[in-house]
Amino acid sequence: MTDVTQPPAQRGEQTRQLIIDTAVRLFGEQGYEKTTMRAIATAAGLAPSNAYYYFPSKDHLVQEFYTRIQVAHREAVAPHLAVRSDFGTRLHAAMRAGLTAMEPYHAFAGKFFRVAADPSSASNPFSPESAPARTLSQEIFRDVVAGADTQIDPDLRAVLPELLWLAQLGVTLFWVYDRSPGRAKTRLLVDR
Repeated sequence: MTDVTQPPAQRGEQTRQLIIDTAVRLFGEQGYEKTTMRAIATAAGLAPSNAYYYFPSKDHLVQEFYTRIQVAHREAVAPHLAVRSDFGTRLHAAMRAGLTAMEPYHAFAGKFFRVAADPSSASNPFSPESAPARTLSQEIFRDVVAGADTQIDPDLRAVLPELLWLAQLGVTLFWVYDRSPGRAKTRLLVDR
């Protein structure tokens, strides 16, 4: 529950976070499709109207979830990019950091994937609704490229962040289906 002694902005952020955390928990327990906004609100101890105030739909919650992963990815890779200049080393650090950021959500990633794979879904990574998270991810790869001292053709350099983001989507799909302990097969794929 939110602390009513806090300023309204802090209470609002606390409520938002409560809704997100509750949704992530319920997605893991019940799956995306079976989890309703009403169930999220009830489990969070909120009125459904309060949950809808912060997130007009489940798709908006998913976008917040995507953004959360990208912020965690950026935080995890930043120290590596600050001290490494070789492109290959920077790319490896970024891909590994992405796996680390996603790992807490592996239990229900397959359920999310079914929804996200639908081209008409707002949860699809190519959808207009996913643009903010997609941009955050591509900015990580833009930083990978920009800080590299490796010679990269200027024409390739311009499109490389988007290509690397697409490669990360491929790794993510592999990770979704990876049932090896600790996603060892995915880590090996990234390492190689």
